[in-house]
Amino acid sequence: MRVGLVIVASWLACIDCVAVLAQAQDKPAFEVASVRSNKSTAQPSSRFPLGPGDAYVPGSLFSGTNQPLIAYLRFAFRLSQGEFPGLPTWVYDENFDIVGRAPGNPTKDQMRLMMRTLLADRFKLKVHTERRTQPAFNMVLVRPGQIGPQMRANTDDKACAGSSSVDQPPGAVPTIRPTEPSLKSGLQLPPILCGTIGQVSASAPDQGRIAGRRVTVERIAGFLKNPFTGVDRPVLDRTGLTGTFDFSIEWSPERDTTGPPDQAVASGPGFLEALQKQLGFKLVATTAPAEVLVIDHIEHPDEN
Repeated sequence: MRVGLVIVASWLACIDCVAVLAQAQDKPAFEVASVRSNKSTAQPSSRFPLGPGDAYVPGSLFSGTNQPLIAYLRFAFRLSQGEFPGLPTWVYDENFDIVGRAPGNPTKDQMRLMMRTLLADRFKLKVHTERRTQPAFNMVLVRPGQIGPQMRANTDDKACAGSSSVDQPPGAVPTIRPTEPSLKSGLQLPPILCGTIGQVSASAPDQGRIAGRRVTVERIAGFLKNPFTGVDRPVLDRTGLTGTFDFSIEWSPERDTTGPPDQAVASGPGFLEALQKQLGFKLVATTAPAEVLVIDHIEHPDEN
């Protein structure tokens, strides 16, 4: 079956897709691995975050429980959130437990390469990359040299001490205290691991909120293409900002205007307005060349 799915990957964070795909003679692989279907109602979990970030529990064990296959695909190719039209629905709807034991003490990126090999072996995944010009957004500062009130530079390495994924047992929720600059600015972060970005609880049920801790602006830009935000094309960091930042952004998702009037009225700023007022960024339409990842084939695995 040819899926023909195209995933924009390179500028978001894909680790050297072309080079890796060309290294057929040297494919990193788990020493032992198991793949099992999971039809329970338990919450998905993993030994370390499966997103494109660097948060990681060192060791030789990879363990994901009750995760949809799309989560393992995103992990393997270091892709940000987003829907990928063309994939069969079971890739989103059916969950799997995947456990692998790696040789030595690999890095997170090495684990990603091992997951690619596993997906090729067990799910018959076939991919290739192509160079294309794609619609995109440049993310720039609204005011040169000035960031918004809900974003602060993270310059204190000790701020993550005791709360990084390295120090937390699997499944633990870290206790995170705002850094001193955050306390002064009023930026209050929810419990979130250093090096990660994610959806977090908002101030009201009808609000959306994303927060990140000790992440680069490039990572923030890469996360914005997301059904949750409504941004429908890749976002390129053109702010010129370096270093790592803590941030939090909250907005009112678009309402269904076909419903009752009281449900169609937003109770706060939309995402693009919030991006400008809270983080100090705006999006400018553009086009950009990119390596795109094309999924040619994928199928149900033979369980073991």
